[in-house]
Parts: sequence; C-alpha cells; structure tokens
Amino acid sequence: MKDTTDQTPDRKAWMSLMAKAREGRVAALLDAALTRPTFTWLRAPEIGSVMVRGRAGGTGAPFNLGEMTVTRCALTLTTGEVGHAYIQGRSKPDAEAAALVDALMFTDAAATLRARVLEPLEQEQTARRTTRAQKAAATKVDFFTMVRGED
Repeated sequence: MKDTTDQTPDRKAWMSLMAKAREGRVAALLDAALTRPTFTWLRAPEIGSVMVRGRAGGTGAPFNLGEMTVTRCALTLTTGEVGHAYIQGRSKPDAEAAALVDALMFTDAAATLRARVLEPLEQEQTARRTTRAQKAAATKVDFFTMVRGED
C-alpha cells in the first residue's frame, strides 16, 4: 500500500476545495470526468464533529467558536494509491467522492481531474467569495468628520 501523504504541495489546496464544495458537487464532477475505479475502504465514511477555533481580530488569543459536523473516510485504490477526505456536513457519498479524487490525483488521471473537477470547484469558490464581498461592500458606511470653522 502506497501512502501518498504530503507528496505534493497542491494537495492542501485540492483537499480544501473539496471539503468546502457544495453538497453533491464533487461527486457530480467526478462522475462526469471518468468512471469510478474499484477501491477498498481503509476507513468507511463516518460522521462526527470537530471543534472550530477562532481568534479575536485574527491575531488574538484562540477561543472555541463552536462545533461543526464533518464526514471523513479513507480508501485505497486497487493500484495502491491512498485517498483521504474530511468534508463539512453529513454526506457519506461526498466524502467517498472526495477521497477518490484525492487518491486519483496521484495517478495518470490527475490532469483530467484537475481540469474537470478541481478547476470548476475553484471557479465556483471564487465566485461565491466575490459575491459575498460585493454584498458586504454594499453595506459599507464611510464615516467622516466635518470641521467647523470655529476652531
């Protein structure tokens, strides 16, 4: 069994994209890109929760913000590549699809997956961020002080 942990600096980026993707999106893109290969479970999908931590102002002391539901799993392809997934939410099929993409990124299918799964996910995430930033900018209030001539 080949464990492919940390063999590429891009892995953090694609794992983040899949973890934050809308429900069903990774599975839909994967199925449109290629036929799913056979695999065996190392850890079948499990639903649990993790503590989310924050920092006041982004730099202050860390504090526990609350819990978030996640689904995790691990699998190995018949060719030996290992895939892991931690996704937000309670979708076992999405976790399976994310773990398959993770494992397949270490095969010859990596270029296809990058173009047909990861790039669309990245474009969707950028669009969501842009929309959110535009909504926030629309509520911006500029405060200014008027100087009176008495001083």
